Parts: sequence; structure tokens; C-alpha cells
Amino acid sequence: MNGLALSDEILMGIEKPARYIGNEVNMVRKDPDKVDIRFAMCFPDVYEIGMSHLGIQILYDTFNRKDDVYCERVYSPWPDLDKVMREKDIPLFSLETQSPIKDFDFLGITLQYEMCYTNILQVLELSKIPIYANERSLDDPIVVGGGPCSYNPEPIADFFDMFYIGEGETRYDDVFACYKRMKKEGATRHEILHELSKIPGMYVPSMYEVTYNDDGTLASFEPIYEDVPRTVTKEVVMDFDDVHYPEKPLVPFIHVTQDRVTLEIMRGCIRGCRFCQAGMIYRPTRQKDVKLIEDYALKMIKSTGHEEISLSSLSSSDYECLKEFTYFLIEEMGNQHVNISLPSLRIDAFSLDVMKKVQDIKKSSLTFAPEAGTQRLRDVINKGLTEEVILKGAMQAFYGGWNKVKFYFMLGLPTETMEDAEGIPALCERVAEAYYDIPKDQRNGKISITASSSFFVPKPFTPFQWAAMLDPETYIERAHHVKDTFRQQLNARSLRYTYHESYVSVLEGVFARGDRKISKVIYDAYKSGCIFDAWTEFFDNDKWMEAFEKNGIVKEFYTTRQRDDNELFPWDFIDIGVTKRFLLAEWKNAQQEKVTPNCRAKCSGCGATKFGGGVCFERNSQKQGEA
Repeated sequence: MNGLALSDEILMGIEKPARYIGNEVNMVRKDPDKVDIRFAMCFPDVYEIGMSHLGIQILYDTFNRKDDVYCERVYSPWPDLDKVMREKDIPLFSLETQSPIKDFDFLGITLQYEMCYTNILQVLELSKIPIYANERSLDDPIVVGGGPCSYNPEPIADFFDMFYIGEGETRYDDVFACYKRMKKEGATRHEILHELSKIPGMYVPSMYEVTYNDDGTLASFEPIYEDVPRTVTKEVVMDFDDVHYPEKPLVPFIHVTQDRVTLEIMRGCIRGCRFCQAGMIYRPTRQKDVKLIEDYALKMIKSTGHEEISLSSLSSSDYECLKEFTYFLIEEMGNQHVNISLPSLRIDAFSLDVMKKVQDIKKSSLTFAPEAGTQRLRDVINKGLTEEVILKGAMQAFYGGWNKVKFYFMLGLPTETMEDAEGIPALCERVAEAYYDIPKDQRNGKISITASSSFFVPKPFTPFQWAAMLDPETYIERAHHVKDTFRQQLNARSLRYTYHESYVSVLEGVFARGDRKISKVIYDAYKSGCIFDAWTEFFDNDKWMEAFEKNGIVKEFYTTRQRDDNELFPWDFIDIGVTKRFLLAEWKNAQQEKVTPNCRAKCSGCGATKFGGGVCFERNSQKQGEA
């Protein structure tokens, strides 16, 4: 340790001191004085959440394989330590060396969820880094944002020097080389950022000017220099087998949210659900070779000692070698008493044999996401599931030994009616009835069905980016009606229903489609005490409403307003491959309740083939060859 470690007195006076001491299993140790670049990797939430994030594990491993880079970690201090650090003037520090974050060359912040935005300001302020990017000097780190929320970086653009748009494995060598060269040449901070903005995938907000129309919509978004790209194209890993993956991931000393080995088997999704941002921004779909992930599975279980292994992808059922790989895991992990978790499975793609064998290892509940209760609305969102398929899949699960099922739905989807909302308890009731149609001696006790609904939030780069949200009062009214309908079902004692906080969803909607004017709201809300807004016990809606009012921002402009087809969006300067023309066509298809086939069934020309690989490209090339 060459930094300022917390005293024993402080550690003993706070909750879960293991959040801050580092030294976990597989932590990387280097001499900071023998590297050219120090990179602080930040997840702006509590340690238990951040340590569960696969993306940080991948980049931590990737960076630390480089001889000239030392990547360390930092998370948001919980409010108890936050208070102590402010009182005692202790700067925020890294876990690996306890070094002040201000002393690093880069501070990389992953942007996974909009409700962590005030935590970003907490990290900057505790690090003694100026919150606004235009107030920083050469002595401050380059603050970089990445992750799904960076696909509309504008609400937080004023706080960041740069955003990395796309997948992090491709361009950081170029970023580091440019930074080292410019520093050696004695360049100013502005000159460094100008040069970084020319690297593919890099967006430097200070290199662009924004103007607005009288009605508040965006009028123009232009670079201030001719050599700064007008469009930033996302970075994509196309050779998915030839990319670093951590064989020795970090293992925490305390229980974290995802306390298991996580194996990424696929990126992207073939399904095209119209509400799903990830399904669009991670196109084209790419799969890992099954032999490669079998090798990773064995090595990672050995290097971590974890007792569970989970597959990571947007839709595990669509991994073409899922059956082969699952049988491998059952054979290898069953003998080691390692549980196998198969998340993101579609209800229409179950293998009864696989379910039974996985169930033999450890019983757990099954989770499915119909998203909507009626067929009409499932067609609107392009979910591609019929009630017949849902019931058939549920019956397979029941015969496989499951009696606990979780269903995920959304309320407030475009074109939703009260009849659609009532379809949620009706569908759950039919599933319960199907279970009790099974002969009693073949059932595994009583059935337990838990249905939960989140409130629909339109996201950039989806067909629903034009859609209006409901106001929070309507959301709650609809949720209460659904809950009351659940209570009236014949199998009410077997059914349970929960729903999310509506005011948080509305705020998420503002951030998701906001512009640069929102940064002042975020700053003022933070200064009034807003932090850990994703946590119910800390969220204070009144303070947020005061921040909107103080800045003259009408939140409904960003939420309940349906966008014009030709409106310029704050994120339109980003090219994700999927074209705006395709998304608009899908928005029209949604309004007409038309279903679009999945990418394996038929190419719909979304534009992602421009990257020259993935499932869609390979299928198209094969068909052209056959023709």
C-alpha cells in the first residue's frame, strides 16, 4: 500500500469495512511507479453491486494484462463512510493501493443505470476532481464514461471529458498511446481531448456545440473543429473468440449480488423486442465457441472456488450450442456440487431433459418474461410469444419438477389499455390452473407464482424512442388495479404481485432521453442531498422536483410527450449500425400490431450487417452463396 489506508477506528465504525480494504482473491498487484498509465475503474454504486458487474471484471483483466497500465477499482462509498470522509477530509481512494483517485491518469466510470447519476458526482467530489469537466486542469484525471447509458450521454455530458461508445476491448490501446504521446509533447488538456476525439468510438462533448429550437427540441449538434467526426460509430468486438476474458475473476470477501462464476456465451440478441435497448445496441449477435467456454468454465471454478456458475447473454436460449454446453456443465459441475444457473431463457425454448437434470443439482425458481399480459400487446412489443407457447413452456417446467415461477411484466407500454393490464393476472391464473390440472401425485407440492411489473421507460435506439410515457399517477392507478384483480383470482393464495416505484421510473425516463440541459438538474439535486437514488430508502422525489423547478425544466417535456417522426434526438450523432429508418419502421409496425421475425428467421435489414460479422451477416452471406 502506498496510499492513505483508512484507520482501524474508522473501519470498525462503519458498515461492512470489507467494501474498502481490497486484497480480494485474484486482485492484481503492481508497482504504480513502474507503469505509464494508472486507470481507476469505477462503478458508481455500492461495492456489492459493482463487484457483480461482468464488464468491469473483463476490462480490469484486459487492462492489467498490459505491462504499462495498472487498473485499480473504486466504488461509491456508502453514506456512513461518505459522511466520515467529508468530516475528516479523506480523499476517495482505490482499493488496490489506497491511492487518491485524483492521482490517476484516467477515471473510467461505467454507466449501467440512469439512477446512479448523482453517485457519479459523489465520486468526483470525494475525489477532489472538479465536477464540471470545463473546470479541470492537467492535474486532474481524464474522466471517461462507458456502458449502455453512454448511448445517450447528453444529460451528463458536462461532467465527463470523454465517452467510449461501444465495447471496451477494442480501442483503449489507441487511447493510451495517444494520451502518452500528447503528455510527452507537453500538450494542454484541451489539445489532448481534441486528439482523443479523433479515435473511432470516442465522443468528447467539449468538441461539439448544441443549439435548440424555440420549442425546446434540438436544432443542431455540430463539431467545433473540421477534423472532429460528425458521427461517432460504436466499437464492436467482431472476433468474439479472440478477445480477453478473465480466467481468474476477482472474488470478494463478503456476499455480493452475483456471487458466482459468470460466463459470457453470446453478445447481442436476435429477437428484436421493441422496448429493449440492449437488443439493438449490442447487434450484431455474436457467439463464443462452445469448446472455449467449456475451458473457461473449468478454469474459473478452479480459480475462484465459487459454488455456482451462471451463463451471461441477453437470450441464452438462442445460443446455438446451449444444449451441448449445458450437458457438459451438468456432467462436470454436478460432481463438484456446483449449481448451474440458466438465466435469460425464453419460455418457448426449454428442454425438459435439461431442466430435470439441472433441477437434480439444486432446486430454484424459474423466471420468465412475457412482458405483456395479452397477445395484442405482445405483438405490439414484438415479443414473439403466444399464450399457447407460454402455457406449454410452463407445463414443461412443472413436469420437470418446478413449482415456483416468476413472471416479469411491464405496465404503460405503448397502446396499452386497461384490458391489457388485466391480462397480467389472467395469464398468471391460467398458468396456475394448468399446474393443478396435473395429477396430484405428479405435482411437486403447491404452486407459487410471483408476478412483478416495472413501468415502461422509452430508451434511445429502440423503436419506442418516439413513444410517450404515462404520468406517475396513471402508472400507480394501473398497478393498483392489477393488484386488486390478482386478489380476485381463484388461485389468489398461490399468486403474488409486486410493482416498482413510479416516480423513479419517470425520472429514469427524463435521463434516458434527456439533453444537456438536464445536467444542471442533476447537479442541483445532488447538492441538495440526492444520492443512491436507485435505493428506495434514499430516493427523495421532492428534492428532484425542486431541482427541476429551480432550473425551469418541465420534466413532462421529456416523458409524456410523443416525439415527432422527424425530431432530431440528442443521441442521433451516434451510429450503432441499426438505422433510424429501421427503428422508425418498427415504431410504425408496433402501432399496427405487426410482428417482425427474429434475425435467424429473416433479415429485416436493420443495418447491423455493416460491421461485417455476427449471426445476421453470416446467414445473409450463406444465403447469397447458395443463390
